[in-house]
Amino acid sequence: MAKLLTGKEVASALSDRIAERVGVLKKKNILPCLAILRCGENKSDISYEKAIIKKAELLGISTKPIFLPEAVKKDKLIEAIEEINRDTGVHGLIMFRPLPKGLREYEHLITQGLNPLKDMDGMIDASAAMVYTGRGAGFPPCTAEACIELLDYYGIGLEGKNVVVIGRSLVIGKPVAMLMMARNATVTICHSKTRNLNEITARADLIVSTAGVLALLKKEALRPGQVVIDVSVNWDPEKNGGKGGMAGDVLFEEAEPIVEAITPVPGGVGSVTTAVLLSHLVKSCSEISE
Repeated sequence: MAKLLTGKEVASALSDRIAERVGVLKKKNILPCLAILRCGENKSDISYEKAIIKKAELLGISTKPIFLPEAVKKDKLIEAIEEINRDTGVHGLIMFRPLPKGLREYEHLITQGLNPLKDMDGMIDASAAMVYTGRGAGFPPCTAEACIELLDYYGIGLEGKNVVVIGRSLVIGKPVAMLMMARNATVTICHSKTRNLNEITARADLIVSTAGVLALLKKEALRPGQVVIDVSVNWDPEKNGGKGGMAGDVLFEEAEPIVEAITPVPGGVGSVTTAVLLSHLVKSCSEISE
């Protein structure tokens, strides 16, 4: 039976550290503030926004929600980001993506003007450069760093490990691979065109799956002794007796008796992501206020 790498404890430990740093800043009359930029009424964005605000309030962090309509023009969105750059009382920005359909082709143009120190989720090229080179300002995408925080909390080292990352997006796959290589892991990146995926994953010491494909990895893809980090959240219509529910890329019922440790979905990496976001904010606030 695998050890469950649940995120609640990780997020709690991170939150304790954040609250301590917020207390130090407040003694200097500095109040960390996070801008939350949302375009449109996407239900998942609204839900995440509420979760961020609630968590921030508990930690003594101020938030500045900015709502723009779904039909907003790109110039208006660029102006909003420029205003966040100028606002010395705002120390970081989270912008929900993907943007509405009419803006997606301009997303790169819209985001690049953001101050790297205020880029809390690795949106801009300068932040990506920091992840790849280890130099410069900015932060990794929150979910990618949440994977590292989770492994650190449970004492799972990466040095010398053979890691397979499934997914090559700039949001999770590529940055988490870079973060793990920085810890001296040997990383193989797989994707939708990879042949013989099961053979590759079965040789890994650690698997990080970000593909977003329900039941992508079954028992044939796994072996005893592995650690599995399942980042994806998919809808499984068969879960909960046919009522449906959230599930990852890994078929948990087959993996859990085989592997050494595994993250549940939900309750794994996702629950750490908000805490990572707020830890980025506090660090940015400290640097901007120096």
